[in-house]
Amino acid sequence: MFSSSRRRRRDERGSVAIQMVFLMPALFAVMFLGVQGALYYHAKQVALAAAQEGAREAGSENGTRESGVATANGLLQDAGGSDVMTSTSVSGSRTTTTATIIVTGKSLSVIPGWQVTVRQSASVPVERLTE
Repeated sequence: MFSSSRRRRRDERGSVAIQMVFLMPALFAVMFLGVQGALYYHAKQVALAAAQEGAREAGSENGTRESGVATANGLLQDAGGSDVMTSTSVSGSRTTTTATIIVTGKSLSVIPGWQVTVRQSASVPVERLTE
């Protein structure tokens, strides 16, 4: 009896190492996907905040499209610049009724070779003084 339990333990030696060979890549994949999702969400929120702030500036009574674009670019830099998004571009338009700012860029990636494009826009009505 004593020798059979000893032999059973000997037969299972190394089984934990084999299980880890299969489990660790799956665990790392889930972890990297979670981090990638968080980086994408953060970049999207920063782009949206920049677009909204730029649109508010462009839509103000004395605002211009250029001032809205400059405000959005400034917020992108203040929020982390290339540590949050790369290849950023800001464009905008202002009509007599609406000011729109569009922010695009690429989210940082922890997965090699995979870059996610982020695009956010915001529109506000142009402020007018009426009497």
